[in-house]
Amino acid sequence: MKFKFTPKKISEIEKVLGARFAKRGNQYRMLLENDDLSRKLTLEIFTDIHMGPDQGVMVNVYTPSAHAQLHFCTGFVASDVLGEVTFIGENSGRISGIIVEKDAAYSVYSNVDASILSGNFTKLGPEVMLSGIALSLAEHLLENK
Repeated sequence: MKFKFTPKKISEIEKVLGARFAKRGNQYRMLLENDDLSRKLTLEIFTDIHMGPDQGVMVNVYTPSAHAQLHFCTGFVASDVLGEVTFIGENSGRISGIIVEKDAAYSVYSNVDASILSGNFTKLGPEVMLSGIALSLAEHLLENK
C-alpha cells in the first residue's frame, strides 16, 4: 500500500517541530528558525507528485547553504522526546532518511542496509553506527522486518 499523508499526520509533525505548515495544493511548507544558532530551514512535503512515471510523496529540505530531497517517502516518525521528525524511504532492503530537528537542523542518510537498524551497533564502525542508530527509530515502518 502506498504511503499517504493525512491531516492528522501533518498535525503530528507540526506539534513536534513547533511550527505550522502552509498548504497549497498538494504541497505543505514550513519554516523553522533558530536565531540563537543562526539557522533557518524550510521543510516541504509534496503529498502526491509525479517523479518519473510514478507518483508518491517527496520531502524537501532547504537551508541557506544546502538542499536535500527524499523521493517516495514511505513513512515517518515524529518524536516529541527527541524534538525531531524522521522521514524514510525504503527500496529493495535499503533505507534513506531525512531527519528534521525542531532547532532547524537536519541530517540525511541514504542507501543504508536495513539489516543494520536492528543489528548489534557495537559491531559496526563508528562511521556506519550513526546511520543505524539514527534510522532505527523508524524500523517498525519497514515492510520486511
